[in-house]
Amino acid sequence: MASDDYTRIMGDIQALFRSRLQIQILLALADGDKTLAQLRDRTGSSSQALIPKIRGLESQMLIEQRNYEYLLTPLGLVLTSRITDFVMTIGAIRRHKDFWATHDLTGIPQEFLFDIGKLLNAEIVFDTTEDVIHVYTLFLKILKDAAFIHGAASMMSPGMGEAVFSRVIEGTPVELIVNQEAAGALTMEPYAPFLAQIRNYPNFKIYISQIPFRVGLTVTDKCLSLGLYKKDGKMYDSTTDLFSVDPDARDWGEKVFTYYKENSVILSI
Repeated sequence: MASDDYTRIMGDIQALFRSRLQIQILLALADGDKTLAQLRDRTGSSSQALIPKIRGLESQMLIEQRNYEYLLTPLGLVLTSRITDFVMTIGAIRRHKDFWATHDLTGIPQEFLFDIGKLLNAEIVFDTTEDVIHVYTLFLKILKDAAFIHGAASMMSPGMGEAVFSRVIEGTPVELIVNQEAAGALTMEPYAPFLAQIRNYPNFKIYISQIPFRVGLTVTDKCLSLGLYKKDGKMYDSTTDLFSVDPDARDWGEKVFTYYKENSVILSI
């Protein structure tokens, strides 16, 4: 790109993002067409403040007026989708910055790390001195309330394994993906007896990943739970989890699960 073109483009970007109200207008219209009165309510701004910004966006062919309503043009829709993604990504990074800073993010496949804006509305749950098994208790509740369970585990614990296997016996559809290390643990005590009991249940499938992964992921019809290794990559952090009931987060988790599943084979029990 020529330096003059780059300078002009950077100028356009700076002009757009310098105006909080312009961004508010675009994001408001991303939810659907709006009248001037609705834009006033949405942005908390007066008509006198809105109209010049609207005219500026119209001149850039980003919005247009039709039947007394303002709407995004096709170009405006493209740009606003990128702005929405940027806003959500920045929001997720800032809101959960302590979680990201203290955990090994290489455990998340890069294509999904690029989409962590979907985790904006998640919350971080952690053990405390008053409740030293808070994360574990929440995990058990997630399993108990689930209509189905999709899990990807790079580590196993007897309590979690028993909870998953009990849901299988109750008839809950369960699909579990493990890495090579966890697969080896499943052939030994205390997991082997559980597997022997449920190996022929039609609602249970277990896979072994053909690619390395280092996460603890659980996706159900109601929520997402994500655990990671600590920053040094040596130990899984069982004391902290990212938890969300947001449909966008669940969809993100389901895509990560599908990615691992597509790179897995059925584990012979």
